[in-house]
Amino acid sequence: MSISLNKQVALVTGASSGLGYACAEALAEAGGSVVINYHSHAEPAEELASKIKARGGQAIAVAADVSQESDVERLVEQTVAAFGALDILVANSGLQKDAPVGEMSLADWNKVIEVNLTGQFLCARAALRQFRRQGPRPSLSRAAGKIIHMSSVHQIIPWAGHINYAASKGGIEMLMQTLAQEVGEERIRVNAVAPGAIATAINAENVKGEAGKKLLELIPYGRIGDPEDVANAVVWLASDLSDYVHGTTLFIDGGMSLYPGFRHNG
Repeated sequence: MSISLNKQVALVTGASSGLGYACAEALAEAGGSVVINYHSHAEPAEELASKIKARGGQAIAVAADVSQESDVERLVEQTVAAFGALDILVANSGLQKDAPVGEMSLADWNKVIEVNLTGQFLCARAALRQFRRQGPRPSLSRAAGKIIHMSSVHQIIPWAGHINYAASKGGIEMLMQTLAQEVGEERIRVNAVAPGAIATAINAENVKGEAGKKLLELIPYGRIGDPEDVANAVVWLASDLSDYVHGTTLFIDGGMSLYPGFRHNG
């Protein structure tokens, strides 16, 4: 059994690095035409688009700030102008601005909520409107559209010193479930993925050496995740193999959300 997203169009936000980059590359490998959104780092996004095209795929890189309504509307418009439709949204853009609660500025609270939560609302709304405009494409997919939200294990695990980030991810869970409840009858599927500890360039110092060993204490499965672990799950959720999966968060965390600190306290 194989996955094919041939002739489907996928938009991945925040795809110039990390999980978004891996998701965009994997969706292209499955046959999708991919729009690689970036905010401020054009070079890696353009390089990924060139790599996909060199392999025979279709891709473009588009700059947009997902926290800005006009940018999001333009992003979807450029997607449709380039490829004629939109079938898959991976709402991945996110950031951290960490501080203890007593030291956190309102600006840092607002910025994380604007990008991580409001940005996902704006992208999902714009995708939904496009799905409705174009109608179902039954020759390509059983669903009339697919939205995949990037959440985190911290939608359920509190994280001291990261209250804005944890609050944004908790909000994504309810945003996703409410949207799924609202649009399911239109055969638009909405789900989320919740990664745990994933080795990316941005957190390299936290997954290697002594820090990495300490982190493994929180992962029952005994290894730190790779971006491909998340990307493979996103491709599955975007495909018809998961057609009856709706309103669900898939945790990709090696068991981190099992609260492994309680393993020996039974």
